Amino acid sequence: MPYSLLIAAAVPSGRKMRVLIAEDEPRVADAIARGLRREGMAVDVARDGASALLKARVIPYDVVVLDRDLPEVHGDEVCRTLTSERPDTRVIMLTASNGLVEVVDGLSLGADDYMVKPFAFAELVARLRALERRANPARPVQLVHGELTVDPGRHEATRAERTLSLTPKEFGVLEILVAARGAVVTSEQLLERVWDENADPFTNAVRVTMMTLRRKLGPPPTIHTVVGVGYRL
Repeated sequence: MPYSLLIAAAVPSGRKMRVLIAEDEPRVADAIARGLRREGMAVDVARDGASALLKARVIPYDVVVLDRDLPEVHGDEVCRTLTSERPDTRVIMLTASNGLVEVVDGLSLGADDYMVKPFAFAELVARLRALERRANPARPVQLVHGELTVDPGRHEATRAERTLSLTPKEFGVLEILVAARGAVVTSEQLLERVWDENADPFTNAVRVTMMTLRRKLGPPPTIHTVVGVGYRL
């Protein structure tokens, strides 16, 4: 089944995470990235092993989806290096072979999970969610700040028991602000955690999203701008 059809069958969950797709086949990489972004994840793509290592050394990814047969630096070496240098980053290794020896080899290199191509996109999403939960400390089922309640698992947010209809980006921004408990969150932090590396650092995406989020939250104002620094509740 084509990847585009597999992706269409997935059900969005709204949970945020940062994912790196290390895949040298553009069609596959782009299809996975598009699908995961629709799931609300921040997704970067690396076309070879050297680029994957460079990105992973700079950005603290929750999960790396790693094709085993990468050019430049083989996926096995990428996995071995990530396991050593980034022990908190989880790895799902992808391969075209479903032989037991290959599976055992991949897991012995430090991979946390192993999937054979082609795979159902919904299964990849489920495995990503499971690995992300293992990679991060347990979080409250609900985040609460004053009248605001955010439930990341259910992708629901309310203010004074009024349900808020938010886009994935608006929900991600609100989740981070509520989790910050009144601390200032910079625009750069929001771009890194809610968007991805393709976001232009000079974009007004954060400002525009903040405007629409404030409008949906309604009066009295609850998100405050700290001039020259960022935003806080």
